Amino acid sequence: MTTAHSPAVGERRPSSHRAGVLVQEFGTVKQFPIGLSQEARVSSCRLLNQLLADTQILYGLYKKHHWLMRGVTFYQLHLVLDKHAGEQLDIVDALAERVQTLGGVAVGDPRHVAEITSVPRPPDGVEEVPAMLSRLLEAHEAILVAAHDAAARAAGSGDDGTNDLLVSQVIRTGELQAWFLAEHLVDTPLVRA
Repeated sequence: MTTAHSPAVGERRPSSHRAGVLVQEFGTVKQFPIGLSQEARVSSCRLLNQLLADTQILYGLYKKHHWLMRGVTFYQLHLVLDKHAGEQLDIVDALAERVQTLGGVAVGDPRHVAEITSVPRPPDGVEEVPAMLSRLLEAHEAILVAAHDAAARAAGSGDDGTNDLLVSQVIRTGELQAWFLAEHLVDTPLVRA
């Protein structure tokens, strides 16, 4: 027998549409015993979140251009752009986890990412292949400039973990990927006549 307050067996439903209590504001850091000052952690989280937003956009650009690739080098570029996208997704995760390790709040909602990214929005349609590759190169360069600055600031504040992440993953991967893209923009005929 069921009452008005207890559903019959098999009729239980998950509780949805619940409003949660905000337990930490974006842009704040909670104290973790990791040997870094609050000032260093706040600064690193701010820099990391900017890079995180830009890297999420770069990942999205890679996937878009992977899907929309065309022309005589379609197959090769289709594969390399997908490979680069996967590597950028790994960086997204590493950046977000570093923000959390520092006691911050990682930017994750795509709408929030779109509000704070410095990477320009591409057209909604399909561009020519050189334009797509140039757009990726420009995004890489913007991220690399910011990553070099953030790495120097992190090192200056004693945040060796953030410095290491930025140098070993963001900068090294970004430089290698930029090289691969740039070499596809060299005007070299496929066959010499």
